[in-house]
Amino acid sequence: MVKKITTPLTEETIRDLKTGDMVEITGVIYTARDAAHKRLVELIEKGENLPFSLEGAVIYYVGPTPPKPGAVIGSAGPTTSYRMDKYAPLLVEKGLKGMIGKGQRSQDVRDAIIKNKAVYFASIGGAAALLSRHIKSAEIIAYEDLGPEAVRKLYVENFPAIVVNDIYGGDLYEEGKKRYKKS
Repeated sequence: MVKKITTPLTEETIRDLKTGDMVEITGVIYTARDAAHKRLVELIEKGENLPFSLEGAVIYYVGPTPPKPGAVIGSAGPTTSYRMDKYAPLLVEKGLKGMIGKGQRSQDVRDAIIKNKAVYFASIGGAAALLSRHIKSAEIIAYEDLGPEAVRKLYVENFPAIVVNDIYGGDLYEEGKKRYKKS
């Protein structure tokens, strides 16, 4: 069964999500990769305002391709999440509630997810063109100089993802390894 969730994420929504749950996300999400994450963390460390509120926010680790004529966005598949791991714990501590990417997260990120009641979703790598169909609007809101890695505000409808790390310490990748070793 697919759980339909909306952004911004609330603690009630997050409490209901368990590792392995399939979700469809509707609402505003933001894009950011490692260069943008570095800048966001520097702003926090300087006590300056961020280009968007982290409260209940979801960040999608993506660097989309340019849109074709008439399209909102180009292909928009997830990038490998571990490159954001040195920045993610601080962002989660400051209110970020969801992250979307691919691949495992560090122990520091998993601990921050549990402590601050957040969630990490995986999306399907290699399905970038299909995922972009769920993006209904996109606008650059910060760091335009980063090109595809600029921070964008996206409006998504029924964006598919899977809960990998939940607030209960679940880790879909670890559970998958254990099941494989048993068979």
